[in-house]
Amino acid sequence: MTVEQSVPILVQRAVDGDEAAWAAIVDRYATLIWAVCRRFGLYQADADDVAQAVWLRLLEHLPDLREPAALPGWMVTTTRRECLRHAQKAQGRSSREAPLVEEILSPSAAVDLDDGLLQAERFDALRAAFAALGTKCRELLSLLLRDPTPAYAEISAELGMPVGSIGPIRARCLETLRRTPELSALVHAGEGGPR
Repeated sequence: MTVEQSVPILVQRAVDGDEAAWAAIVDRYATLIWAVCRRFGLYQADADDVAQAVWLRLLEHLPDLREPAALPGWMVTTTRRECLRHAQKAQGRSSREAPLVEEILSPSAAVDLDDGLLQAERFDALRAAFAALGTKCRELLSLLLRDPTPAYAEISAELGMPVGSIGPIRARCLETLRRTPELSALVHAGEGGPR
């Protein structure tokens, strides 16, 4: 199972009983669940309870997902609902008072949450795309991302490549990175195109 596999493939394999696919889903979306829990201000033990409930619901409903590519949205919505349930239970509210919890959330909190989730999704896509690159590109780009950026002479010595080829190789590596399915989907989403 590779990091760069698409969500529909992971979902189908997990439904078919592939434990590695389930582990990849958990690995990919655990940070998403924690981000939502943090936005609700849950303590670690409470966030653990919510996460456990979300994973259980996913296990129950994974075969029923109509659009497997929408799994991240399903995860966010389910986590929000579990956080609200947990807050309701913790505050001793009855089930008919649950809408009050949602009203407490300000619109700016929802925007911040969406921004944080989008940033986490972008980071995950970049990490998956970077992992899909060849070793030479990963090494070169890693060196170029150091702070402070080493001189081309240092990079040349460390990677054993001519100084004059560093720029062109860097450009090809970045172009390859841009064309990966994970980043290509984000670029098209940002342009209003299909995702």
